[in-house]
Amino acid sequence: MFSSRTPGLSRLNKTQKASAAGIAAAGVAALTFSLVPGGNATADAEPKQQPVAASQVAWKSTSDSAQASAVHAIIAKQHTTADSSAKAHAAAVKAADKDKAEAAAKAKAAAKAKAEAKAKAAAKAKAKAAEKRGSKATTASRSVERKPVYANNLDGWIRESLAIMKAKDIPGSYEGLHRNILRESSGNPSAINNWDINAQNGIPSKGLLQVIPPTFKAYHVSGTPNNIWNPVSNIVAAANYAADKYGSMDNVNSAY
Repeated sequence: MFSSRTPGLSRLNKTQKASAAGIAAAGVAALTFSLVPGGNATADAEPKQQPVAASQVAWKSTSDSAQASAVHAIIAKQHTTADSSAKAHAAAVKAADKDKAEAAAKAKAAAKAKAEAKAKAAAKAKAKAAEKRGSKATTASRSVERKPVYANNLDGWIRESLAIMKAKDIPGSYEGLHRNILRESSGNPSAINNWDINAQNGIPSKGLLQVIPPTFKAYHVSGTPNNIWNPVSNIVAAANYAADKYGSMDNVNSAY
């Protein structure tokens, strides 16, 4: 309201307005000081308030504005630095989380590959063991299948005895065994001699090749029944005795 009554004041700029306000304030201060009652010596001794120049007021206002701008710039810079630090920290955390996740994924993949390799090796070993068992079973089955079946007669007894003699490295031939059997017992596995010297001594000759019990016991071949009346056991024990005494049953042509 007051400014509108002062001609030309509305056209002052901000600096001019600040200067005018400073001058007015200085005038008021001077007037107040001069009106202090008493007018004593103490009051007179005090220095009078000097008026503030308009240029000084204007300078102070400009300086404050510059300081405010500088503070604002510092604050803005601090905010920018803080934002940058926060962003850098967030990026570092994110990168660390990513590295951790990748490491965990690699470890999981490695563990899975190791487990798969172990399972594969176990399966291979199991298959190999099964194949080995199958091979043994097949071999055993073939052995059983290939095991010859001998006839329960003189020909079968001689042939089975020859197979055992071959396995035990006892010499002899079909002809030598057959010839001596016919001479000693005529092919009768239950034949016994009750009249010769052995019978008189209480140890009669028995079986296909007329073996006395002490001789059978001494020359019995393992793997055959321990029975002097068994045709195969009798033949093999007699052939073993003949090999020891004569080199082979083939060399025997009479009582032995």
